[in-house]
Amino acid sequence: MGAEANASYNFLIYGRTGWIGGLLGKLCESQGISYTYGSGRLQDRQSLIADIETVKPSHVFNAAGVTGRPNVDWCESHKVETIRTNVAGTLTLADICREKALVLINYATGCIFEYDSGHVLGSGVGFKEEDTPNFTGSFYSKTKAMVEELLKNYENVCTLRVRMPISSDLSNPRNFITKIARYEKVVDIPNSMTILDELLPISIEMAKRNLTGIYNFTNPGVVSHNEILEMYREYIDPSFTWKNFTLEEQAKVIVAPRSNNELDATKLKTEFPEMLSIKESLIKFVFEPNKKTGVKA
Repeated sequence: MGAEANASYNFLIYGRTGWIGGLLGKLCESQGISYTYGSGRLQDRQSLIADIETVKPSHVFNAAGVTGRPNVDWCESHKVETIRTNVAGTLTLADICREKALVLINYATGCIFEYDSGHVLGSGVGFKEEDTPNFTGSFYSKTKAMVEELLKNYENVCTLRVRMPISSDLSNPRNFITKIARYEKVVDIPNSMTILDELLPISIEMAKRNLTGIYNFTNPGVVSHNEILEMYREYIDPSFTWKNFTLEEQAKVIVAPRSNNELDATKLKTEFPEMLSIKESLIKFVFEPNKKTGVKA
């Protein structure tokens, strides 16, 4: 699609200070798409209406939300703040967008499932878009599952289930690779993950196509912690070493359990057949580009 076509779009993006929100702005810039960061707070209805009336967007993107710092354990002791943004705020934005007949691209989470008897680790059977969330181990995930269920009633919303996001920026502390490379010990479990360098441009294309409903927003297949760290050693730092520990040992150093799952990416892959599998995407978008620069986590 040429620059002329892109000139007809005008995106309103929430989450300017967030990782995904920041990357979205850069992508719009590189594609010549007009965009504005929302200045309103998600839970303040009037401030969102004012943003929309000022910007007159063609599409709205929500990359705002509370994930907690340094991690989701924060949400366990800040429950009201988590609800205010992740539930009340997201629903308010969806509701206003519906009133204004605007498609809302909502970056959500796939950390609302965990392997079970019907989706056994290593079986290749992933959770589908219509499956009911079965992971409520953390308060963060619990609120995300609640809001996803409610958003199903908003026909203008496109919910993207992001998991363990990874980007080519290995200096970013929120990058899953950077996180696990810096941990003292890591578990080793295959998981579905999201390569932002490949999938964020796809989310912009989804807005252009006015796609709505739930999408598992992960690359096809799974990759384990050790497989990623082996690639890290091979491409970035030959002297890199790490230690594993079990889920039982991990449970002693975290407040809330973490989600481990495989999501079925067939729906997204059908819409975007060019999408790479998780391991191919890691090599092409993350490790190969960093091999040249030698940037370490």
